[in-house]
Amino acid sequence: MRTIVIGSTKHLLMAIFYASLGIVVALLVAGIGFLNARPDLDIWHTVELTAEFKRAQGVETFSDYIALEETLFEEVEQKIYAQTLAPHSSILNRYVRGSLADPQKWRHDWNRSYEWPKQDADFGVLLLHGMSDSPYALSHVAKHFKDKAHVLGLRLPGHGTIPSGLVNVQWQDMAAAVTLATEHLKRLLDGKPLYVIGFSTGAALALNHELERVAQSKAGEYSAMVFLSPAIGLPPVAAGAQWQARLGALLGLEKLSWNSIQTEYDPFKYNSFAVNAGDVVYQLAERNQFLLERASAQQLESLPSVLAFQSLTDDTVSTPAVFSGLFQKLPEDNHQLVIFDINRTEVNMGLIEQDPMLNFDGIFNSKHLKYDLTLVHNNVKTLDLPRDVVAETHFTRGETETQVLNLSWPRNVYSLSHVALPFPIEDSLYGPEGVHYVKRIQIGAASTRGERGVLGVSADEILRQKWNPFFPYLISRIDKFITELE
Repeated sequence: MRTIVIGSTKHLLMAIFYASLGIVVALLVAGIGFLNARPDLDIWHTVELTAEFKRAQGVETFSDYIALEETLFEEVEQKIYAQTLAPHSSILNRYVRGSLADPQKWRHDWNRSYEWPKQDADFGVLLLHGMSDSPYALSHVAKHFKDKAHVLGLRLPGHGTIPSGLVNVQWQDMAAAVTLATEHLKRLLDGKPLYVIGFSTGAALALNHELERVAQSKAGEYSAMVFLSPAIGLPPVAAGAQWQARLGALLGLEKLSWNSIQTEYDPFKYNSFAVNAGDVVYQLAERNQFLLERASAQQLESLPSVLAFQSLTDDTVSTPAVFSGLFQKLPEDNHQLVIFDINRTEVNMGLIEQDPMLNFDGIFNSKHLKYDLTLVHNNVKTLDLPRDVVAETHFTRGETETQVLNLSWPRNVYSLSHVALPFPIEDSLYGPEGVHYVKRIQIGAASTRGERGVLGVSADEILRQKWNPFFPYLISRIDKFITELE
C-alpha cells in the first residue's frame, strides 16, 4: 500500500507541476500581449543618471549633496533635453523645452533642493516630499514659513529628474539624504528647534530618522514632526511588487519594471511609476513597523510630538494604518491626528456604496485616546447647511470641542485624496483656476469630456481631487502646534 501511495503522490505532484507550468506559460503569454499593448518606453524611462546620490559614495556633507545635484541636472540637460529639441510632437511633455509642461515656465525650479536662510530665525523647518514627487509638493508650506524660519526643501534621490531614477533607488539612499540635510540644519540652528514636515513617503522618512535614533539610544533631532498623508502602511499587494520587476529583468522585458507608463505632462511629478518605487515605500513602512514593535514604551517616549493630517479616503496609503500602525502605538505625549471626512451630502451618500467611516467604528467615540483626535466634517445631522464644515476634536483628557471653520466643501467634490492635502485652491498647477498671465499647463483646471478609452490619461487620474479646500485650517493647525511647543 505504501508503494501505491508514493506512486499516487508522485503522479499527483507531477500533475500539479505541469498544471502550474501551464498556468505560468499562459500568464506569460497574456502578460507579453499586455505589455505589447502598453506605450513604449522613452529615454526618460531607460536612461541611467550616473550623478544621482547613493549612500556611502563619499558625499559627507549637505554642501557635497548640492554640488552633486548640480552635476546631476547638467546630466539631465545633456542626456534628455538635448535629445528632445524642437520640433517635437508633444506640447505637453515636461522633457521638451518650451512645452506647456516645461519646468522652466515657473519662476522657481521646484525640482531641485532649495534653502531659504533667515539669520534671526527662531526655528528651522525641513520639508520632505513624497514618492515620485519633487520639492514642489510642499512649496506652499515653505512659502508660509519663509519669513518665520530657516527653510530647507530637500529633493530626495531619484526625484525631480526623470522617472528612471526610481527604478533602482533604495529607501536607505533617501534616508541618508535626510540625515545630511538634518545635520546641516542642526549645525546652522545651533540649538534652536528644528521641525520636520513630511508628505507621504517624506513622512515615513522623518519617522524612520527618529526611530533609528531611538533604536541606538540616541536623542532625537527634531523638536516635532508634522505628517501629511503619511505612508505608515500600504496595501498587502505592494509586498509582491519586487517580483514583477525581477521577472522582467529575467525575461528581458523592461516594461515589467513599470506599473504605469504615461505621458510626462506634470512638470514636478512623475506620471510613469516604477514598480521599485512602490516596493521601496513598502520596505520603509515595514522597517518603521519593526522599529516601533521592538521599542519599549519608555524608548518611544523620547520620540518628538507628532501632528498628522490624513484623508478618510486615501487610495495610496492605508488610513487604518495611521491609527493602528502609528498613533495607537505612541505613548501619550501631545500627539495629534486630524482626519478629513468625506463630503456628506445626501446625493454623495446615495452614490457611495459603503460609508468609509464604518472601518473606524467606535474610535471617534473613545474616551481613552492617548492622542487628540480631530474629525473635519459636515455631518448633515448636526449642521444647518450641509456644505459648512466643523473641526470636532476629542482630547485625551476626555473633553470634546467643536470649532466652526468658516470653510465649506466645493460643489461636486465628494472627498479629498492622498495628493490633495499640501495644495491650496490658489495653486496654479493643481488648483481649479490656474493662471492667465503665462501659457503653461494647468492640471487642476482640466475639465476634459469625451468617450472612454481615447485619452492616454485615465479618467480616474483626471478627476482625482488635487487641492485641499481646508488648507487654511491645515496651516493654522501647524502654526498652533509649533507655537505651543516653543
